[in-house]
Amino acid sequence: MTLPTRETEVATRVLVVDDDLALAETLADGLEGRGYRAVPEESSTAAARRLEHEDFDALVTDLRMPGLDGMELLALSRRLDPMRPVIVTTAFSAVASAIESIRQGAYHYLTKPFTVDELGLFLHKALDEARLRNEAFVLRRALRERFGLANLVGTSTSMRTLFDLIERVADADVPVLLSGETGTGKGLVARALHALGRRSEGPFVTVNCAALPENLLESELFGHVKGAFTGAVAPRTGLFEEAQGGTLFLDEIGEMDIALQAKLLNVLESGEVRAVGANKPRAVDVRIVAASNRNLRELVARRSFREDLLFRLDVVRLELPALRNRLEDLPVLVEHFLQVAKSRHPRSPVEAFSLAAHARLARHPWPGNVRELENVVERAVLLGRGREVQPEELHLELPDESGEGHAEFRPPVLPLRQLQRHYALWALHQQGGRRLATADALGVDRKTLAKLLGDQDPTTGDD
Repeated sequence: MTLPTRETEVATRVLVVDDDLALAETLADGLEGRGYRAVPEESSTAAARRLEHEDFDALVTDLRMPGLDGMELLALSRRLDPMRPVIVTTAFSAVASAIESIRQGAYHYLTKPFTVDELGLFLHKALDEARLRNEAFVLRRALRERFGLANLVGTSTSMRTLFDLIERVADADVPVLLSGETGTGKGLVARALHALGRRSEGPFVTVNCAALPENLLESELFGHVKGAFTGAVAPRTGLFEEAQGGTLFLDEIGEMDIALQAKLLNVLESGEVRAVGANKPRAVDVRIVAASNRNLRELVARRSFREDLLFRLDVVRLELPALRNRLEDLPVLVEHFLQVAKSRHPRSPVEAFSLAAHARLARHPWPGNVRELENVVERAVLLGRGREVQPEELHLELPDESGEGHAEFRPPVLPLRQLQRHYALWALHQQGGRRLATADALGVDRKTLAKLLGDQDPTTGDD
């Protein structure tokens, strides 16, 4: 191990406390020669005052001293700066007390007599570990600030209730099921649960279960061995193993094929994953957060989702409110997204939204929820020509306020079968091509949807 030099440790201050002043000065001089700025002190009471009013990177203290003893100095140092390493020195007869000091947070103890080289070696190791702990603390704090509750904006009762539940369950090592409409912020809540929990130092891995077909999703989740299937030219580590020690976010879990649901259930029950084509399973330690914008209990009733898997996932359920149900949050959300958009487009003249624009926003139904609002605000900032955004610059369709509840039709008149097909295709597009979600939205089964779409074989084309 390389000992510190004067150049590398020039800013490191060490307080050396011993009621034998000659020994304290000898230790301080020896540390000075090794690049530290060491301060000797014979009075433990004076040392306590210095700890309270000066900055020291480390403390070296004798255990048995008149006035305050070393254990009391250790407690004071830990209270003032939990990150500061403390090394205690003691006579051989007081080793039991020295061991107790380790339990109270001291880094190490040295029995007298010892050399300055020994002290320097342990001090160097202690400071290195303290720096690593401090860097980890800074990274965790940055993670919490970036992905914690600060990104979930709202002061409504429903949002305050959600914030409280997130904080209460973040540390609980149980699955969490997030439910809510598209655009309500389920991904942000998943990241907040990870960032605020005990697994925050581990990886956060996300997979959209609707984005991949069954065979690719299985390989993505569990991995595969070389030659497991055509195209498997090299082994692949699955997302469960990539999320080891952290959180795996299964977005759109309701779109997962029911055969794959059985394999997921087995992983949750056994804590082991078996890669596609592998002979042996591997243990995994992963927290599951799942999300769906569909009613999973209705899918269970339709036998599109396993009830036993729902029981496993639904240990804690967090309901994310739709934006139309918390319109009191609109002003603070608009201001938040305005500042975000201004940072992206600093040349925009937009500084605020007019009262009329706010009124227009409040009348919109917000089918895309918070995500739609964010896009509307950014578009207004990007294209705005004045200081205040006006209602016409929002480019929002006016809601139907006639009260008659009918749509406007224009010629030509189409056959009903053709009209049904056009509407089914439109609905499929609105649901991102997901047939299960489209059938659910239309209130029909998949075979009926296939007939509406004009499929030759109504059993093909399932999600």
